[in-house]
Amino acid sequence: MDLQPTQLNHVALRVRELDASVAFYRDILLLEPMDRPAFDFPGAWFRIGKDQELHLIAGREIDPDRSRRGNHFALRVNDIDAWAKHLDANKIARHGPKLRPDGAKQVYIDDPDGHVVELCEWA
Repeated sequence: MDLQPTQLNHVALRVRELDASVAFYRDILLLEPMDRPAFDFPGAWFRIGKDQELHLIAGREIDPDRSRRGNHFALRVNDIDAWAKHLDANKIARHGPKLRPDGAKQVYIDDPDGHVVELCEWA
């Protein structure tokens, strides 16, 4: 089994005022807005460099430690199902794999301090 994270895919930040944050990242930091899957919650995505992303998620009033949508980072992986088996074998609690609206598969885990790490694979 060849398990290898291939790159940092994205960082997600929960924000209080989505419009103000979009304006900041677009107009001040000059990040390129990008299309976002049809999630059932508001947010905005930006491209950073060739293939990394910043995901803004509206709803800062929600404790980010209690939601996988909160502050987290994502590692792109080569085989999400193999990773799920690896996590199970090591007794690491996980959420997923689940399918995102754009076809990506996701697994969420918590690090020892409770920080959320997403593993993601595109089909």
